[in-house]
Amino acid sequence: MADITASLVKELREKTGAGMMDCKKALNEVKGDLEKAVDWLRTKGLSAASKKAGRVAAEGLVGVAAVGTRGALIEVNAETDFVGRNEQFQKFVSAATMISLDQGGDIAKVALAPYPGSGRDVQGELTNLIATIGENMALRRAGALSVSDGVVSGYSHNAVAPGLGKIGVLVALESTGDKTKLAAFAKQLAMHVAAARPQSLTVADLDRVAIERERAVLAEKAAQSGKTPDIIAKMVEGGLRKFHQEVVLLEQAFVIDGKTKIAKAVDDASKQVGASVKIAGFLRFELGEGIEKKSEDFAAEVAAQLKK
Repeated sequence: MADITASLVKELREKTGAGMMDCKKALNEVKGDLEKAVDWLRTKGLSAASKKAGRVAAEGLVGVAAVGTRGALIEVNAETDFVGRNEQFQKFVSAATMISLDQGGDIAKVALAPYPGSGRDVQGELTNLIATIGENMALRRAGALSVSDGVVSGYSHNAVAPGLGKIGVLVALESTGDKTKLAAFAKQLAMHVAAARPQSLTVADLDRVAIERERAVLAEKAAQSGKTPDIIAKMVEGGLRKFHQEVVLLEQAFVIDGKTKIAKAVDDASKQVGASVKIAGFLRFELGEGIEKKSEDFAAEVAAQLKK
């Protein structure tokens, strides 16, 4: 048997976009001949994925999994919303979400983890799925939360299947109190996070660049009022307090009633569960956020394909 080195597998993977296990198998089949391995993968339909890699993938699904004191999210992108309704794709995202839970939300580890029942790693299975469905897809990001004592609750918004949707949220609560009541409160908080889009848990956690940007905008607006410098300073500080109420979780008004501050709701929950409650963290993934979506005239796209 030919000596199949890691560098040779890596080179084939870069050439074809196929999964690591598929590349290794191809090289074994052709006794280490790189070009024959490329052809072997092509005959199996596994190198087709590389041709699709440049296409924008901003649709897909966000997977959510929460089990007791642990939870994980993963975003897997595809090119069209249609793929999000594909059963094969949904099955893959569900499996990848549970793998993300086991890998602590580390996307690099998820990609290299074995995919159940396939003989491939997760990235390899996705590459196989790309060849099967015919769209570019990508493991974009993953995350996880855990607590030593308490609960982690998940929520999936616009769900197409259990734990799969357009927005995924995790909320982790630390408490020694009643876990059933704690879980119910965590679920409400997760739904709030989905709707209210907080940027941080506390004011101290808020990105300093975002604060200074907001301060500059407020100062510019206040200066146009013609007020004295001391009044302008007060206007800016008042504007910043309002900004905090919009983007800081503990400062936001609970969507349940639209008026109770989240910090107060946490205090009230402590009384309900019989022990102190602390929000240990939250995660919110919205499908495709931050991806620049390419907008094209469909007729022009067809014409472009005909010219090839």
